[in-house]
Amino acid sequence: MNLENKVVVVTGGGRGLGQAYAQAMAAEGAKVVAADIRDTAETVASVEAAGGDILGLDLDVTDMASCQNMADQTVAKYGRIDGLVNNAALYGDISGGRFNELSEDQWDRVMSVNVKGIWQCCKACVPAMKDAGGGSIINISSLAATYGMPFAIDYATSKAAVIGMTRSLARELGRSWIRVNAVAPSAVLTEGTDDFMGPVRDKALAVIASQQSLNANLTTDDMTGTIIYLASDASKFVTGQTIMVDGGSVML
Repeated sequence: MNLENKVVVVTGGGRGLGQAYAQAMAAEGAKVVAADIRDTAETVASVEAAGGDILGLDLDVTDMASCQNMADQTVAKYGRIDGLVNNAALYGDISGGRFNELSEDQWDRVMSVNVKGIWQCCKACVPAMKDAGGGSIINISSLAATYGMPFAIDYATSKAAVIGMTRSLARELGRSWIRVNAVAPSAVLTEGTDDFMGPVRDKALAVIASQQSLNANLTTDDMTGTIIYLASDASKFVTGQTIMVDGGSVML
């Protein structure tokens, strides 16, 4: 699953899972672009300290011009794009609540980042992937989409849309040898999960783990192997799939 000479963009690469993906793929030999609306300096420093090749970029996935700038700067620096990990999402920055009590503003923001943002990053990066002769797009969905997540219907709906988008893109882009897959994790021990769950974090994580066949909460290290596999040529005939990384909560 070596990623030597592959150029991979990771959105939401400033912290948490995005940072872990960037670090892991760089360790496998990829040239990584960590793009985020947050500061990516920590991610860049950690990859460079380990001897990796990385470019940190500012990115607002809700702004098509920003997405295009990200793709253009990646090609200018590395000459190509082979992979795109659509990880950027609103999660820790939103409030849970009953479906009829959520604000319209929050609903629109979640859809703009979690759904439209992926669409726009794909629009920006796919031309370079076609020029490179193919590539791999990895969209981060969630257990919330397949299991059903109460009191976060906006988030769950957005992540279900990611699965639908993944399947449609896989059929549309296959002729260009661009593979498109989704990864749907359970709750992962990150800052975003801490922010989202707040004071009920420990209780909620215990309940989630108890419903899994593998009775433990996911860490970022539990996610990176699947991402590396999908970004590598080891998965060259895998497309349109949703891979659950959830300890056996949902079995598709």
